[in-house]
Amino acid sequence: MKIRPIQYTTLLLVSVVLSSCITAKYEKPQITDNQLYRDMPVKDSTTIADIPWSDYFKDPNLQSLINEGIQNSYDLKIAVTRIKQTEAALRSAKLGYLPSLSADASYSNSKLNTVQGNGVKTHSEVFQLGASASWELDIWGKISSAKRSALASYLQSDAYRRLVQTSLVANIANNYYSLIAQDEQLKITLNTIKLLEDNVKTMEDLKEANIVTGAAVEQSRALLYSTQVSVPDLENNIKALENNICYLLGRTPGPIQRSSMAQQTVPSQFDYGVPAQLLSKRPDVMMYELAYRAAFEDTNVAKASLYPSLTITGNAGYSTLKNLDNFFDHSSLFASVVGGLTQPIFNQGKLRSQLRIRQAQQEEALLNFKNSVLNSSVEVSNALFAYEKAKSKDYDRSLQINSLVKSVDYTKQLLIYSDANYTEVLNAERDLLNARLSQVNDKLQQLQASINLYKALGGGVN
Repeated sequence: MKIRPIQYTTLLLVSVVLSSCITAKYEKPQITDNQLYRDMPVKDSTTIADIPWSDYFKDPNLQSLINEGIQNSYDLKIAVTRIKQTEAALRSAKLGYLPSLSADASYSNSKLNTVQGNGVKTHSEVFQLGASASWELDIWGKISSAKRSALASYLQSDAYRRLVQTSLVANIANNYYSLIAQDEQLKITLNTIKLLEDNVKTMEDLKEANIVTGAAVEQSRALLYSTQVSVPDLENNIKALENNICYLLGRTPGPIQRSSMAQQTVPSQFDYGVPAQLLSKRPDVMMYELAYRAAFEDTNVAKASLYPSLTITGNAGYSTLKNLDNFFDHSSLFASVVGGLTQPIFNQGKLRSQLRIRQAQQEEALLNFKNSVLNSSVEVSNALFAYEKAKSKDYDRSLQINSLVKSVDYTKQLLIYSDANYTEVLNAERDLLNARLSQVNDKLQQLQASINLYKALGGGVN
């Protein structure tokens, strides 16, 4: 059928009206539950997730490592390539509104018998050069929905990059603090070994003075040896952590420049904002919301595919018989505009099956989103509790170490005067070593809880 230029505007208006009847408008799911964080009252919207990682982590060595990781991490580079892929798909979807153009040139040579049958043959040569355009009107919203789906996929790939970065920042920080904690425990162990070596000599002297027996000397040696045995394990852990950090940085295994545990400070309190901020802060929650948006628009595309498509096709060019001299003359010009409707009638149920598949995928995407929100609330709650409980051990741990230091001194003095058993001295020294190692673990737990909370709230992107 012929389409007059005056009808184009009418067709566009009709397409807008019809598309609103078939496709649904996307509504972003909201987080309305303010009790997602266990036993944590909602105060205000201030959150540590807004703090740039370079301000949140004060250690300059750690800052340098994180910056190197962001620049060189292969995981982050892979995430960037995903963005490039979805960006290309988005460009393609945007072009769906434009007509497809093609150019063609042809030449035909034919000989035909005359209809009179007198044996005279006719000969014809046709030269043709032209262009054609085909434009599908988006009357049901299929093209616009496909474009919105591609946009959601593009944004999802960017959210994935942000997720990789937050995980990278947290992993580097966790490994870094674990590394300096192992350094501190190795230092404590080596210092304890020196004291235990002195203790063995003291026991040997006391045995010469008949104050203790040979059993006391051997027990003190056994404690020394058991402490020395732990050194290779600590050194192995240190090398492994250094190698882990190098991997995160995208470099070959080697040493890591670092500070000491004594130089690390832990914030005294944390602002965790309101649960609704998870949707705009946490990259994984954003990813699942965008996946739901893409699935929603894919369902719209599947719905629109059940209805007829309206295509306008135009052809224009030059055509002439035999004589090329007048090829570009106006008399050789031809043009046509044709509109057509294509209605799927029988497609073995594929279109309706595809719609049901898309609807199920949309439902799955929504459930994944809700599950990610629930998982986020668990991670935030766990990190807050972990920090509070690790912090609560500080006071009692300090009292324990002070008491054990006094206990070691007292029992050694009493042993000299035969008022204490040598096992009391050994037990006190063993307990003191364990308490000092545990104190390092307590601080490590606080540091790691602060990292995990920062990541759980969506920090580490800026």
